[in-house]
Amino acid sequence: MSSPDEHRGRQRAGTLTQELEQLLLARLREEYETENHRLFKNALKVPVLFLSDNETFLGRYMPSFQTLELSRKLVLTRPWGAVQEVLKHEMAHQYVHDVMRVHDETAHGPAFRHVCEKRGIDARATGLPDDPSGDGAPRTTEDRALERVAKLLALAESSSEHEAQAAMNAAQRLMLKYNLEHVAAKTARRYAFRHLGTPTGRVTEAERVISMILRDHFFVDPIWVSVYRPLEGTRASVLEVCGTDANLEMAAYVYDFLVHAGERLWREHQRALRTQRNKDRRAFVAGVMSGFYAKLNQERETQQQAGLVWKGDADLRVFYRARHPSVVTARYSGSAGNPAHQRGRAAGQKLVLHKPVTGGQSSSATSGRVHLLK
Repeated sequence: MSSPDEHRGRQRAGTLTQELEQLLLARLREEYETENHRLFKNALKVPVLFLSDNETFLGRYMPSFQTLELSRKLVLTRPWGAVQEVLKHEMAHQYVHDVMRVHDETAHGPAFRHVCEKRGIDARATGLPDDPSGDGAPRTTEDRALERVAKLLALAESSSEHEAQAAMNAAQRLMLKYNLEHVAAKTARRYAFRHLGTPTGRVTEAERVISMILRDHFFVDPIWVSVYRPLEGTRASVLEVCGTDANLEMAAYVYDFLVHAGERLWREHQRALRTQRNKDRRAFVAGVMSGFYAKLNQERETQQQAGLVWKGDADLRVFYRARHPSVVTARYSGSAGNPAHQRGRAAGQKLVLHKPVTGGQSSSATSGRVHLLK
């Protein structure tokens, strides 16, 4: 058993103790068995799982040795969602080779792509959800839509409350029209997922309201998923959102904006509240999110009166259900009766989503291609 000091030292260095590596391999086996049952109906034989120091690949299945290797660097430096995707990618290779017995196609041939598409697995060669297209890639309609939204959100920084609100509403309408047009035209769109924020052991009321905001107003399907923190040997939860690249980028930006806005507004109201209690902070921030959610709902009613009615994206639901065939819904009590929550709600109803004129790249995203804040 490693000492606490040694454990913390190895965490800072980004390496695993023997104990942590054993826990990690046990967790990877659990992930394998879960996905084998969920996606492959237990058709796969569990191979020997181990970590490799070879950095020329992220993962590989070796049928002749019945082994599945994952890059140690991948596991220690990438979010757990990326590790899970690489694991499922290699399981798909195993399924094609061992169960379907297709040996006369290329590694990422038709059979492999079919297996991945049916199960919501990323079929690209890297096995990662964020295979960047590169700086020289052609600009897409999604890129152009995001650029227009970014310009409108920059206008929402206006000192005029009326102008700022009008710019935010215009940005929302633009994203709504963009998605309505693509759904109506039935154009093929690529769907992916992204993990937002830092994995935590406790999902707060404010975070749950943010997930509702993203679901109802920003064209993504959210779900709280279990992840693992290898350097700590602990489990956690993180918000996953599924959608198109443009909608994922927007959702990531909105998530970051709301998290930072909630904390900023709390600091501004601390003196008025005359409290340092963490309970009041949580209630106030949850109130901010509830107030902003109510504000968006009011604007949605205006959009509906103008004939802009969002009924969802059926293709996204197919992708989401392929990734999460079994979804459990739970109910949670809120803190609406707390005076701090009520003050936060009033502040949230005045909140305007905006893009700072000088801003950095969104920091919460597990993956992404276009960065709204650049």
